[in-house]
Amino acid sequence: MYVKNRWLVLAIITSTLFLIIIDMSVLYTALPRLTQALDATASQKLWIVNAYPLVVACLLPGAGMLSDRIGHKTLFMSGLPVFATASLCAAYSPSAEILIASRVFLAVGAAMMMPATLSIVRHVFTNPRERALAIGIWSAVASGAAALGPVIGGVLLAHFWWGSVFLINVPVVLVAIVFTARYIPRIEGDVKRPCDVIGSLMIMIGLVGVIYALKELSKIDASMMAVAVSGLTGILFMGLFVRRQTRSAHPMIDFSLFKNAGFSAGVAVAIVSMIVLIGIELVLTQRLQLVQDLSPLRAALTILPVPIASALSSTLAGMMLPRLGERRIILGGLTLTALGIICLALSFENGLLYQMIALFILGFGLGGPVTAASTAIMLNTPEEKAGMVAAIEDVSWELGGVLGVTLLGGLMTAAYSTLLVLPEGLVNGMKAYDSLDEALLIAREMSQPYATMLTELAREAFDRAFRLVLVGATVLVACSLVALRYMLREPEIRQQVGAKS
Repeated sequence: MYVKNRWLVLAIITSTLFLIIIDMSVLYTALPRLTQALDATASQKLWIVNAYPLVVACLLPGAGMLSDRIGHKTLFMSGLPVFATASLCAAYSPSAEILIASRVFLAVGAAMMMPATLSIVRHVFTNPRERALAIGIWSAVASGAAALGPVIGGVLLAHFWWGSVFLINVPVVLVAIVFTARYIPRIEGDVKRPCDVIGSLMIMIGLVGVIYALKELSKIDASMMAVAVSGLTGILFMGLFVRRQTRSAHPMIDFSLFKNAGFSAGVAVAIVSMIVLIGIELVLTQRLQLVQDLSPLRAALTILPVPIASALSSTLAGMMLPRLGERRIILGGLTLTALGIICLALSFENGLLYQMIALFILGFGLGGPVTAASTAIMLNTPEEKAGMVAAIEDVSWELGGVLGVTLLGGLMTAAYSTLLVLPEGLVNGMKAYDSLDEALLIAREMSQPYATMLTELAREAFDRAFRLVLVGATVLVACSLVALRYMLREPEIRQQVGAKS
């Protein structure tokens, strides 16, 4: 079973992984319509997007430990119906608050499934070369799904209502349940391994506190008291979590793993890549629709070069990794990523063709490092910690997505509110300063000359804020390059893969 059906098992695993990752970004093209349909504020928009990856990131360490305890297939199959049910709830949500709650429910199912995906791949593929290729495919699907989310969302919105972006999960999950039961082998867990409920609560409170503080900072009327209380609470509980794990005989996250430079670099690359990818996609899809007046479908097609280039470079990186090593692929890919962001910053006010070329460079730059990072994480750790390691990698992905929305999305919101300057008496209240969506809705109710003035000023402020986001992303990648040059002094992956071959 392990040998005969291993590629079918990979297909089942990657199809569900595709859904898990795609739900991080599939809403981006739907946000303008969703905002109007549910009357969501700028803050609610960020929580609608971020509730899912944030809760997944909080639950993954505990889910990884549980996966090692009860068996990877058992937890994976338990998460499938939860994911399908939550997708139905999200699709038919009548308000922003219920949609946020449904996204939290969806995250529970995703967290149950995600650690098992990479753990099952690692157990099923015993040949070192095949395992490296399988992990490369896993990485390509993950990065491609994150980039492809807005595209699929745009295609669906061309024919259906915004809830369809969730409804597509249901038939895929139902098929996956049948195939999982029949073809994925049962991998026994270690029943002696304990579950750390207190640790799970600590990391959840810590992450939510820090992210809430960062989101509050992006508001034009931010409460410094709320920022201080939530931020300090989050830092305190994160510190307590680290202390608890370092003293535990059976840690949820074994922090000694980070002493390995290849492992630490892999985690860092995964986080930085997702911050850049998710953050830029979020703000770019809004700009294409709200500033350039593109339909969701045309906006999605404009972003299509990112997943195409990412999937291409991920596959190439998987094949070239034994020869080139992790250092060259990671540093070279991130250099291309920075070049792509700079090209986008120089071209986003020009034609769509120039933007698409820049996005292709950006996507091609990200694909290789993501594959190298996944391989570094999995090959620099012992076999018996497969579930934990898979959870750490998955947390890296989800946490990167959360930070992408929080940091770059928050920077976009804060910069727009600060840079928008309206003439005295043009609008009543502060809603126009909340987001470009709100400004355009207000403009629809105004007479022509005032509507035109508000629209032009709001779009100009948005473009200036967008430029700041791209500058911030470039600085982040540049700093990461400097740090990784010191972390990756030796091409460990090349040596390990070559030795195992």
